[in-house]
Amino acid sequence: MRAKAVVFTTPGVVEVQEVTCPEPRPDDVVVALTHSWISTGTESSFLRGERIRGDTPWRDGDPWPFPVVPGYQKVGTVLRVGDRVDDLEVGQTVFAVASRVSGICDLFAEGAGHISPSVVPRSWVWRLPEGCDQVAFSGLVLAQVGYNCGSRPPVEIGGVAVVIGDGLVGHWAAQTLALRGARVAMLGRHSDRLARFDTAGGLHMVVDTGTQSPRAVIEKRFPDGIDVVVDTVGTIEALEELVPYLRRFGHIVSAGFYGVRDRLALQPLRDQEIGVDVVAGLEHRRMDATLRLVATGQLKTVPLITHHFPVDHAPEAWRMIMTHSEPYLGVVLDWADDLSGVL
Repeated sequence: MRAKAVVFTTPGVVEVQEVTCPEPRPDDVVVALTHSWISTGTESSFLRGERIRGDTPWRDGDPWPFPVVPGYQKVGTVLRVGDRVDDLEVGQTVFAVASRVSGICDLFAEGAGHISPSVVPRSWVWRLPEGCDQVAFSGLVLAQVGYNCGSRPPVEIGGVAVVIGDGLVGHWAAQTLALRGARVAMLGRHSDRLARFDTAGGLHMVVDTGTQSPRAVIEKRFPDGIDVVVDTVGTIEALEELVPYLRRFGHIVSAGFYGVRDRLALQPLRDQEIGVDVVAGLEHRRMDATLRLVATGQLKTVPLITHHFPVDHAPEAWRMIMTHSEPYLGVVLDWADDLSGVL
């Protein structure tokens, strides 16, 4: 079966190509995409050649991870269902994760996101509410990562949580912590992104680290200390800077990518009995919970979208992302409905 896909052919090079998908198996679902949401941090790391799988960094001697179809989150309409799929029907709107594609780097054979039609195992497909705004769910995996960050640490109502990073995961982590009753401070370097976090009339706050010292702000605003630090960008130095402000039994949540330079000193955490959670990937119960929060509007997704690109303009989207030629946050690829000549 032929399909259209975004392909990273070599480091820094993005093309839209026709590729071949394996024939669907009895437990597969074939999905025609309407939208796929770019995971700008993770996919940029792949495009630079820094990773070979998920959170596994590339090291000398590893197979060269190109070409690859990037991505892992998309929404669309069911075109076909396998013989063993009895709970989905053609025409239903769904969210999907991993796809299967032939002739592309084997390391990513189960991870293609930006490809339509997508051949997806039933276990990685979620039915969406009828009549929903599909694009709101197109970043569901990444929203689930933010939900994981925000739901993992113990925090009491009124507790203080500091989120390092104003990207998508940072926003959804901050939203989740706010839903749990925490007072949230988001640290970031992009005023346009920080402005998208609802500070709820002063209950929460943002700190532009380009103009303000996080330590000075925390000392003034939270003189009694903080309870949670969430790192969403992979900065050991920022974590270590904030650890002295954690109260006893405080908590660190790490969701950043540290590559091969991932050293956090544990001994300084012992005096205050600081807990550490390292979060990654996706899990079905978390995905279910995140979907419900998006469906009820408790997790906001659409307000974080800054750019839509037709899929044929994906190389332009990536030029913007890699060069930072203009401010961006959520970047979505829009797929044509007409699949004639592809199926």
